[in-house]
Amino acid sequence: MRWLVTGAGGLLGRDTAAALRAHGEPVTALGRAALDITDPAAVDRALAAHRPALVVNCAAYTAVDDAEHDEERALRVNADGPRVLARACAPHGARLLHVSTDYVFAGDARAPYPEDHPPGPRTAYGRTKLAGERAVLAELPHAAAVVRTAWLYGVHGPSFVRTMIRLEAGRDTVDVVDDQRGQPTWSADLARTLVRLGPRVGHDVTGVLHATNAGDTTWYELAREVFAGLGADPARVRPVGGAAFPRPAPRPAYSVLAHGRLRRLGLPPPRDWRAALHEALPEIREETLRETP
Repeated sequence: MRWLVTGAGGLLGRDTAAALRAHGEPVTALGRAALDITDPAAVDRALAAHRPALVVNCAAYTAVDDAEHDEERALRVNADGPRVLARACAPHGARLLHVSTDYVFAGDARAPYPEDHPPGPRTAYGRTKLAGERAVLAELPHAAAVVRTAWLYGVHGPSFVRTMIRLEAGRDTVDVVDDQRGQPTWSADLARTLVRLGPRVGHDVTGVLHATNAGDTTWYELAREVFAGLGADPARVRPVGGAAFPRPAPRPAYSVLAHGRLRRLGLPPPRDWRAALHEALPEIREETLRETP
């Protein structure tokens, strides 16, 4: 079937388009310059021209702290944009796979969040992403699915892993938060999950699913794993509390997502986060250091 990937210039969009091409799938990959998902006329033209069976929406406003000061702009991209896509999909007979985030939850749980746990976002970013989820499922209840993920990193675009690679090369020690827990997720692994889910959207896949790498850790433990994978001494990473790094948007203390729906669909969650990280590190390191002045 023919696919269309929005936000194709970003971290996940690039990997999703690459995964589809690797599977021999016909895909049109449109970045922000090629398609503004908040523009109804532009979205309608794109769907009419490319006639996708499935749209994968990887476009998002992901500047979590900036959203606290510009929630209106974040809302346009994270809520109005997905609504525009969903409304356009219906008359064109296309289905929609929309990517969302762990930030829709309050972040104060003690056990992994199941898909049906009540949301309670505590940031502007989380509120706008939750609004986008609800818009997609309201507009296309029988032809759309929402995939929530967390702690995404990859070769393209900014991420915590890339930041640690730069800091390892430039500092003797690094202080990293040790009181926030989540699931580091390699964008390439998530992309492969989206490719497997896509053909089933609108059939036995609708509603909300969670997709992250398996297991969980803290930012501090993740940084130590990055250093170890680079052949550096993990003891150069020092644990600190989140209060040491105040941010406009509070970070969730607990962002672990359960994978119940993937398992019920016969789709195992992506592999353990450590295995994914160590496979990804060489390419990410090469690209990060190449781009570092």
